[in-house]
This record gives sequence, structure tokens and C-alpha cells, in this order.
Amino acid sequence: MQINSPHHPHEDLEIKSSKTKQKKAMLALQKIGEDLVELTDKQLIELNLPEQLYDAIIEARRINKFGAKQRQLQYIGKIMRRIDVTPIQEKINAWKKTTLKHIAHQHKAEHWRAQLLADPNAVTSFAAKFPTADIKHIRLLIRNTLKEKETDSPVKSYRLLFQVVQKILLENET
Repeated sequence: MQINSPHHPHEDLEIKSSKTKQKKAMLALQKIGEDLVELTDKQLIELNLPEQLYDAIIEARRINKFGAKQRQLQYIGKIMRRIDVTPIQEKINAWKKTTLKHIAHQHKAEHWRAQLLADPNAVTSFAAKFPTADIKHIRLLIRNTLKEKETDSPVKSYRLLFQVVQKILLENET
């Protein structure tokens, strides 16, 4: 015997889907909250956040216990439901891209420094790729770096070589 009820099976799917979407949205806001907690004070001020959100972020930074921190992040997410987070997310994404670009640039400079120190012919290829570079200065820094390594003295020239290579890469990037 089948009982006809006003309850349709399709209603369950709509409710679950709706709850799932809500949960995903809350988790996304919580993730943005985590990103906000990781920002510097200067960046937080630049975002011009509502006072309640700003205070919650500062409080989350002070909390060390995992459970308490999670609850605070949930609270930050709850506050963020009432504001437009699009400009905040865009600014965070812009900062992350800048950071990733900076890291990639440093890796490239580190790679060139390692090449210049390992292979004497690398100076020629570096000069060909970057014709404005002061090759005499780079050769001097290479010699000094190798001498510093032999004598176990401080690595001043090693750092200087990195800075010079990094500056040349920056100048030629634009």
C-alpha cells in the first residue's frame, strides 16, 4: 500500500543543494577570512574594513589554540556575510599575484647567480642576453665570491652578485 504524501522527493534535492551552496559560500568567506588574518597591518588598513571585521581579524591573530581559532574564523565569515567581499577578494588576489611574481623573479635571479658561479661560459651568455649589464663588475663579484668560498669568509660578494643580477633582471623585464 502506497501512501500519498504532500512531500515530493525533488524537494529534498533542492533543500540539500541549497544547504550545500550555503555551506560552500560560508567556507569561501572563511577562507577569505584566513587570508585577511595573514595580511600585514598596513594591508589591513589599506582595505578599509568595517570596524567589527577589523577587530575580529586582530583577535584571530592573538588566538593560538586550533579550536578557538577555527571558531574565530567562522565568526569572521559570519561578519563578512553582511558586506560586499568582492573588492576585498580582488585586492587579496592582486597582492598574491604580486607576491608570486616576486618569488618567481627571485628564483630566476638565483638561477642566474648559480649559473654564473658554476660555469665560466655563463658570463658570456648573460652578457648576450642582457647587453646593458656591467659585465666587468659581475666578473669581479664572481671572482670575489669564489675567493670568499675558498677562505670561508663572509659571503658579502655572494649577496651583492644576487642583488646585481636581480636589478638587471628587473630593468630588462619592463
